[in-house]
Amino acid sequence: MLPLDGVRVIEVGQALAGPLAGAIMADMGADVIKVEKPDGGDDARGWGPPFAADGVTSLYFHGQNRNKRSITLDLKKAEDVEALHRLCETADILIQNLRPGVVEEIGIGPDAMLGRHPQLIYCSIWAFGDRGPMRMKPGFDPLLQAYGGMMSVTGRPEDPPTFCGASINDKATGMFTVIGALGALRRRDITGKGGLVDTSLFETAVHWVEGQVNNHLATGDVPKRHGTGGAVIVPYQVFDCADRPMCLAAGNDRLWARCAKVLGHPEWATDERFAKGAARVRNKPALIPLIAAVLKTRPRDEWIAALEGAGVPCAPVNDIGEVVASEQFAAMEIVQQLPGGPKVVGLPIAFDGVRPRSQRGAPKLGEHNEEVLGR
Repeated sequence: MLPLDGVRVIEVGQALAGPLAGAIMADMGADVIKVEKPDGGDDARGWGPPFAADGVTSLYFHGQNRNKRSITLDLKKAEDVEALHRLCETADILIQNLRPGVVEEIGIGPDAMLGRHPQLIYCSIWAFGDRGPMRMKPGFDPLLQAYGGMMSVTGRPEDPPTFCGASINDKATGMFTVIGALGALRRRDITGKGGLVDTSLFETAVHWVEGQVNNHLATGDVPKRHGTGGAVIVPYQVFDCADRPMCLAAGNDRLWARCAKVLGHPEWATDERFAKGAARVRNKPALIPLIAAVLKTRPRDEWIAALEGAGVPCAPVNDIGEVVASEQFAAMEIVQQLPGGPKVVGLPIAFDGVRPRSQRGAPKLGEHNEEVLGR
């Protein structure tokens, strides 16, 4: 038995944040019914290449929509809105990430749905949030990385603000949606009533930089970019070795003393400029070039072996191919072959030592209309 067996989820959304929330719940056993527009469905179906073996459905779509059933409803039509209402009579959770204002226009906003289905947990995913002057603005992940301050603290000081290569706001917002929905589900177990869960990419972006925001609130200083380094821990960044780069993370004074010894300069650990963490931060411009010069004298694998032997955290800077080829990647068995579909990364959670496996691949558009809607 999976944790969400018996839970029914209606997903009215597209792209990433909403579908990812649905995929997480589906992997945990929920019956997720994906509602798509008849003309083309979720835009992410066409986000390729690469495409799956059918040559039509993107691998991106498969990754976020496994284990679901797909139906098509034209929610601009009253009869299809009524069909959605009938589905919600037996549903526990509804997830929607449509453009702000759309659900109210077509009559499926939270007031309308919760008024008719008080048991429902209604999850809205916004771009900028459920209030404020930007409430009605749409948004995509890079826009929120920019507006939410993330780009301003990512990259080297001499470079322009840098975009993170992963859609971290979309993905984390999907995860926060699941957390909120499960919390509301637990509350419903006690009260018998559903409720509204609001999340947004903007709030997620602020959450990612909460340390920098907290520092700014306390000091008034505007955080700067530190390249691969940390603002309050030194050394805590990527360094070039004789051949390839590695990441070094001597996160406290004890680890720093071990690191200095491996680097052949135990005196650095007692030098008043570098002995304590705060001193290393203040004297970072002097210390980092010293470390960099030493690390360039030997190949990366030699340094990693020596540092790990001394218990100092470090890691190679892998590309995606190296990650996938690593023994650790294989050992975790996080990749799964979807039934009738491609290989995708599975849920990063195990229950009693077992990772949930997908029972079906991503659905064809409207594949389950007859099964769910009887038409």
